[in-house]
Amino acid sequence: MRRWKDKKIAATHFVEWNGKPIASVKTGFARAVGLAKLEGNVTPHTLRHTAATWLMQAGVPIWEAAGFLGMSPEMVERTYGDHHPDYLKGAATALGRRHRRVVSVGISEGKPDAVPKKTV
Repeated sequence: MRRWKDKKIAATHFVEWNGKPIASVKTGFARAVGLAKLEGNVTPHTLRHTAATWLMQAGVPIWEAAGFLGMSPEMVERTYGDHHPDYLKGAATALGRRHRRVVSVGISEGKPDAVPKKTV
Protein backbone atom coordinates (compact mmCIF):
# COMPACT_ATOMS: atom_id res chain seq x y z
CA MET A 1 0.00 0.00 0.00
CA ARG A 2 2.96 2.32 0.63
CA ARG A 3 3.96 1.88 -3.00
CA TRP A 4 0.48 2.94 -4.08
CA LYS A 5 0.71 6.02 -1.89
CA ASP A 6 4.22 6.85 -3.17
CA LYS A 7 3.06 6.48 -6.78
CA LYS A 8 -0.07 8.52 -6.01
CA ILE A 9 -2.28 5.62 -7.05
CA ALA A 10 -4.11 5.87 -3.74
CA ALA A 11 -3.58 9.03 -1.73
CA THR A 12 -4.81 8.09 1.72
CA HIS A 13 -7.04 5.01 1.50
CA PHE A 14 -6.80 1.59 -0.04
CA VAL A 15 -10.13 1.99 -1.87
CA GLU A 16 -10.97 5.37 -3.34
CA TRP A 17 -13.42 6.76 -5.85
CA ASN A 18 -12.68 10.10 -7.50
CA GLY A 19 -9.96 10.73 -4.90
CA LYS A 20 -12.30 10.20 -1.96
CA PRO A 21 -12.17 7.27 0.45
CA ILE A 22 -14.79 4.56 0.21
CA ALA A 23 -16.18 3.76 3.64
CA SER A 24 -17.57 0.39 2.57
CA VAL A 25 -17.30 -1.72 -0.55
CA LYS A 26 -20.48 -3.61 0.28
CA THR A 27 -22.78 -1.53 -1.93
CA GLY A 28 -20.52 -1.70 -4.96
CA PHE A 29 -19.84 -5.38 -4.47
CA ALA A 30 -23.54 -6.17 -4.07
CA ARG A 31 -24.23 -4.28 -7.30
CA ALA A 32 -21.49 -6.18 -9.14
CA VAL A 33 -22.87 -9.51 -7.89
CA GLY A 34 -26.34 -8.50 -9.11
CA LEU A 35 -25.08 -7.41 -12.52
CA ALA A 36 -23.16 -10.67 -12.88
CA LYS A 37 -26.35 -12.55 -11.94
CA LEU A 38 -24.51 -14.62 -9.33
CA GLU A 39 -26.79 -16.60 -7.06
CA GLY A 40 -26.43 -17.36 -3.38
CA ASN A 41 -24.40 -15.64 -0.71
CA VAL A 42 -21.46 -14.38 -2.80
CA THR A 43 -18.83 -12.50 -0.81
CA PRO A 44 -15.37 -11.18 -1.70
CA HIS A 45 -14.01 -14.26 0.08
CA THR A 46 -16.04 -16.45 -2.31
CA LEU A 47 -14.23 -14.86 -5.24
CA ARG A 48 -10.85 -15.25 -3.54
CA HIS A 49 -11.56 -18.92 -2.82
CA THR A 50 -12.67 -19.46 -6.42
CA ALA A 51 -9.56 -17.73 -7.78
CA ALA A 52 -7.30 -19.88 -5.60
CA THR A 53 -9.06 -23.06 -6.68
CA TRP A 54 -8.88 -22.13 -10.38
CA LEU A 55 -5.17 -21.25 -10.08
CA MET A 56 -4.48 -24.67 -8.59
CA GLN A 57 -6.60 -26.48 -11.19
CA ALA A 58 -4.68 -24.66 -13.93
CA GLY A 59 -1.41 -26.02 -12.51
CA VAL A 60 0.01 -22.64 -11.48
CA PRO A 61 3.03 -23.14 -9.20
CA ILE A 62 2.04 -22.82 -5.54
CA TRP A 63 4.55 -20.03 -4.80
CA GLU A 64 3.23 -18.01 -7.74
CA ALA A 65 -0.42 -18.48 -6.72
CA ALA A 66 0.52 -17.52 -3.16
CA GLY A 67 2.07 -14.27 -4.36
CA PHE A 68 -0.97 -13.45 -6.48
CA LEU A 69 -3.39 -14.19 -3.65
CA GLY A 70 -1.32 -12.55 -0.90
CA MET A 71 -1.06 -15.82 1.04
CA SER A 72 1.88 -17.87 2.18
CA PRO A 73 2.79 -20.88 -0.02
CA GLU A 74 2.11 -23.10 3.00
CA MET A 75 -1.44 -21.74 3.32
CA VAL A 76 -2.13 -22.22 -0.40
CA GLU A 77 -0.76 -25.76 -0.33
CA ARG A 78 -2.63 -26.72 2.85
CA THR A 79 -5.96 -25.19 1.77
CA TYR A 80 -6.02 -25.57 -2.02
CA GLY A 81 -3.23 -28.03 -2.85
CA ASP A 82 -5.62 -30.93 -3.41
CA HIS A 83 -6.92 -29.10 -6.50
CA HIS A 84 -3.49 -29.02 -8.16
CA PRO A 85 -2.87 -31.56 -10.96
CA ASP A 86 0.33 -32.68 -9.21
CA TYR A 87 -1.59 -33.66 -6.06
CA LEU A 88 -1.13 -37.41 -5.54
CA LYS A 89 0.45 -37.67 -9.01
CA GLY A 90 3.32 -39.79 -7.70
CA ALA A 91 0.94 -42.21 -5.98
CA ALA A 92 -1.26 -42.51 -9.08
CA THR A 93 1.78 -43.08 -11.28
CA ALA A 94 3.12 -45.75 -8.94
CA LEU A 95 -0.19 -47.61 -8.95
CA GLY A 96 -0.50 -47.27 -12.71
CA ARG A 97 2.78 -49.03 -13.42
CA ARG A 98 2.61 -52.65 -14.45
CA HIS A 99 4.86 -54.86 -12.39
CA ARG A 100 5.97 -58.32 -13.42
CA ARG A 101 4.66 -60.92 -11.01
CA VAL A 102 5.54 -64.56 -10.56
CA VAL A 103 2.52 -66.81 -10.11
CA SER A 104 2.54 -70.52 -9.19
CA VAL A 105 0.44 -72.61 -11.55
CA GLY A 106 0.74 -76.07 -10.02
CA ILE A 107 3.00 -78.92 -8.86
CA SER A 108 5.01 -80.88 -11.41
CA GLU A 109 5.74 -84.60 -10.97
CA GLY A 110 4.65 -84.50 -7.33
CA LYS A 111 7.72 -82.55 -6.23
CA PRO A 112 6.90 -79.37 -4.26
CA ASP A 113 10.27 -77.83 -5.11
CA ALA A 114 9.68 -78.25 -8.84
CA VAL A 115 6.73 -75.86 -9.12
CA PRO A 116 6.57 -74.39 -12.61
CA LYS A 117 6.33 -70.61 -12.56
CA LYS A 118 4.54 -68.36 -14.97
CA THR A 119 5.57 -64.73 -15.42
CA VAL A 120 2.62 -62.41 -15.84
